[in-house]
Amino acid sequence: MASEKTQTWLLILVASLGYFVDIYDLILFQVVKEASLIDLGITDELLRKSHKIALFNWQMSGMLVGGLIWGILGDKLGRLKTLFGSILLYSLANIANAYVWDIPSYAAVRFLAGLGLAGELGAGITLISEVMHKDKRGYGTMIMVTFGALGAVFAYLVAESFSSWKSAYWVGGIMGLALLALRLGTMESKLFNAIKHEKNRGNFFLLFKSKSRLFTYLACIGMGLPVWYVVGVLIALIDSHFSKALHFPFPIQVGKAIMFVYIGLSVGDLLAGLLSQWFKTRLKVVLAYLIFSALMSALYLSGYFAQHSNLIYGISLLLGISTGYWALFVTVSAEQFGTNIRSTVANTVPNFVRGAVVPITLLFKYLAEIPQLGPIGSASIVGLICIGIAIISTLYLKESFGKDLNFSEN
Repeated sequence: MASEKTQTWLLILVASLGYFVDIYDLILFQVVKEASLIDLGITDELLRKSHKIALFNWQMSGMLVGGLIWGILGDKLGRLKTLFGSILLYSLANIANAYVWDIPSYAAVRFLAGLGLAGELGAGITLISEVMHKDKRGYGTMIMVTFGALGAVFAYLVAESFSSWKSAYWVGGIMGLALLALRLGTMESKLFNAIKHEKNRGNFFLLFKSKSRLFTYLACIGMGLPVWYVVGVLIALIDSHFSKALHFPFPIQVGKAIMFVYIGLSVGDLLAGLLSQWFKTRLKVVLAYLIFSALMSALYLSGYFAQHSNLIYGISLLLGISTGYWALFVTVSAEQFGTNIRSTVANTVPNFVRGAVVPITLLFKYLAEIPQLGPIGSASIVGLICIGIAIISTLYLKESFGKDLNFSEN
């Protein structure tokens, strides 16, 4: 039988590869949605735009529901079963995506994909946090998220390499199913095994039975908002809203901008993890990232870089680095709560943040319709709100570096 150290590294490998495929699928849809809708016979541009929004909302709805389901299951059935269950579901959904024949079938598959994608990150972070030494767990979560973010780069490269968008989905499905072979040799969290007979495991409503616990939970969500403000507004809408407002003299490839943002996210997560371990603090590093994010967002909206394509993709890279505290954000969230609801928190918090992209983009588009504001003014207001909430939330939370996680919530 493999040693505990070997099992821990195998677990980090599986979680990292799982998150890689998770991000691959999440971004692949953004890259191939135009080609896939045209292939399905949606020739009207306005109709395609409407379907893109609807399909994205179906995916995010799946993630919101899935975050809650997988989180509770992780506390009730175990972190390992949740990890591999989510990988199996989103892998099968990837393959099914290659066989959609109309918009309703496409929407159903994106909902199922979102459902599966919602479970991997939280389960992986929870497992790694609980099996590693309290002073070293930051390295494990750093490796997982740093490597996982590169799935976005791979999604762009695969989509560019294959003539058919269906083949790109098949690649994701096969990668995910291949991961299931690694489940042998991985180990369940000892902290979870120690509380398996407690009745209060996975009780989502425990979060609402204490004012302090509820505020801590909301602060964890608030801390992550700038990530999806950058990805969901500044980058995802770069061609439809900011290209004209910032006077780009050439067309922008959204897929390429997303690729550079995720390269930046990967670099940022690596640096954030190392800084957190070196300085033995998570929250101060997050605060530094939030300030950097505000500066990079202001530089983006200034349009200073807009006259050269390399500068545009360069600012996308910097924006990604500035929001590369995703691993720290989820790790902090997991460390704030007891073992009996840790999985519930670690799964719901990042998925509620991902789901927040819907009201964030809706607020942006509503404000952008006001002539005095336009895209630049509305993006500035939404950015101030998101980053402001994140800073307040981070200041509210208690430092969790090196915290002993062997406790439960009453």
